[in-house]
Amino acid sequence: MRLVVISGRSGSGKSSALHVLEDQGFYCIDNLPISMLPALVAQTGSEEKLSRVAVSIDARNLRHAFDHIDEILHQLPNDEYQLDVVYLDASEEVLMQRFSSTRRKHPLTSDTLSLAEAIDQEKDLLEPIANLADLTLDTTSMSVHELRSLIKMRVAGKTSNDIAILFESFGFKHGIPIDADYVFDVRNLPNPYWDPGLRSYNGLQQPVIDFLGHEPQVAQMQEDIAHFMQRWLPAFIEANRSYMTVAIGCTGGQHRSVYLAERLKEEFASRYANVQIRHRELSSQELS
Repeated sequence: MRLVVISGRSGSGKSSALHVLEDQGFYCIDNLPISMLPALVAQTGSEEKLSRVAVSIDARNLRHAFDHIDEILHQLPNDEYQLDVVYLDASEEVLMQRFSSTRRKHPLTSDTLSLAEAIDQEKDLLEPIANLADLTLDTTSMSVHELRSLIKMRVAGKTSNDIAILFESFGFKHGIPIDADYVFDVRNLPNPYWDPGLRSYNGLQQPVIDFLGHEPQVAQMQEDIAHFMQRWLPAFIEANRSYMTVAIGCTGGQHRSVYLAERLKEEFASRYANVQIRHRELSSQELS
């Protein structure tokens, strides 16, 4: 049995994530009381049709329940199921904007608690489950379509207990991915952007691939990052880590980071069963 627990602050995209999993064949339950998790596992574990289950747990649970989430999860018969805890979050400013634009009511707001205070209080309330997350996703700069695509790839697409490795390219001028486990800066490498004939291409296209493929520094950077990851990934696997996000950043996220992320993905795909690729800035372009 596969059990996915989706949690996170209101407005971060939990409903969208749950809908994606439902579309992918998961049996989904919204706002399950935490105390009912053991009973759910016991009930669904014997049903062949319910081999994949996803539940959403949010701030509508009783406050004291989150204080015991670690204890409750450890009560589950982990020899009978694969558990993934996915936590979604976004910046306070973006959460405020999302609630203001949709005119939705935050579940913690009241006559005495403003929206800003409720968002801040919810972060403290959910901290116990946030600390247990196998995968944390920052949806601050994501569209609904981008979030759906990422959940489909990273969560629904994970079919075994093997660690899921994501190589993600990004541009420093757009901000560092705060949900990355490792961040490598490749801005010191030769930049195709300064060649007018290459500027309009990206790291997925042959002119840039040819340019960077002939640069010794680029090959050395790839070798060093790969060596570091090969040295330490076994330790993360031994610690039962389910997800690993390796972010590769250049200035704009178009050329060097895209090229290196692709090369590393190809290299590690020959060693690990679940290796994925995401180009943050290229994805943003496609959705704009």
